[in-house]
Amino acid sequence: MDLIADFSGGIGAFLSYAVPFLFVLTVIVFFHELGHFLVARWCGVRVEVFSVGFGPEIFGYTDRRGTRWKFSWVPLGGYVKFFGDEGVASTPDRDGLRELDSRSIEESFHHKPVGKRAAVVAAGPIANFILAIVIFALIFMFVGRHVTTARVDDIQAGSAAEAAGFMIGDVVKRIDGEAIESFSEMQRIVSISAGETLQIEVERDGKLVTLTAVPKEQEITDRFGNTHRVGLLGITRNFEGDVTVERYGPLTALWMGVEETWFVVDRTMVYLYGVVMGYQAADQLGGPLRIAQVSGQVATVSLTALVNLAAVLSVSIGLINLFPIPMLDGGHLLYYLIEAIRGKPLSETVQDIGFRLGLALVLMLTLFATWNDLVHLEIF
Repeated sequence: MDLIADFSGGIGAFLSYAVPFLFVLTVIVFFHELGHFLVARWCGVRVEVFSVGFGPEIFGYTDRRGTRWKFSWVPLGGYVKFFGDEGVASTPDRDGLRELDSRSIEESFHHKPVGKRAAVVAAGPIANFILAIVIFALIFMFVGRHVTTARVDDIQAGSAAEAAGFMIGDVVKRIDGEAIESFSEMQRIVSISAGETLQIEVERDGKLVTLTAVPKEQEITDRFGNTHRVGLLGITRNFEGDVTVERYGPLTALWMGVEETWFVVDRTMVYLYGVVMGYQAADQLGGPLRIAQVSGQVATVSLTALVNLAAVLSVSIGLINLFPIPMLDGGHLLYYLIEAIRGKPLSETVQDIGFRLGLALVLMLTLFATWNDLVHLEIF
């Protein structure tokens, strides 16, 4: 009986991670590929396959224009295959392209002007950013956000706040010139600024005072037992009776969605730059296993939290796909930029070498992220 109970518990735990993970990833992949698909149709390109996932088909159907819409067994991405593609990475089928008649050439992706090809490729990441903006905006409109005055109610001894000269009762108004509307907004900026010098403007006894603080990096454990390295000032806030929920109109919410999307882009780029330059640890990079774990954990909080996670991941996937690595959308855009400048595409040999190097780099990054996941999950 114990064996059956353990097995049932294991299945339950697996489903608690797998279902939210598949929901989040399917939504993100669908909209990414939908961006490619819609612009390709608009540019007159024949789309042969629209797949969520890779590998053998689970189920699907063919629409009246000949596109096969399908779900596949490996749910770690997806693709749109255009007429003239050799495979799912949109590499050209060169032998087949040489034998096309004039009518088929009009529908071939690889015979379109470079501007149209670039538009089709860029549409995927752009769709991810649009999805994120819309999700954030809807959350700000219908769920709102909790707002609490950024007041200092306590200061830890020996903390960065004490060294900077904070006093109990101070209300934070600006950080590096950016207006602060709530304590949580201040926390978010401080958490990603460990070791950085911040100019913090506080209101004290009706007057504005500017303080200079350097948040200390500390390791914290969240409610799920995950550890994170964040910047802390060492101030706390008493939230009793001072929390309001603010909802916003469509235009304000939309602009806030843009700002939230840009925040994710900016902090992702800052972190990756720090990893490359050697002053940020790469162990925070996660892969599918980490995403699955976080999705399952966030799903236990609320549906809103899970949808918010989908928006954050949509931004990240859109951004990563713009990196100038052959095999990714950004690599194709790099090729098209060179083609536009030269007036002709790179040679087939050079493109093939680039695709092979890009594939090797993507595989190495995937393996590295997966290894981080396994260590993080204490499987090894």
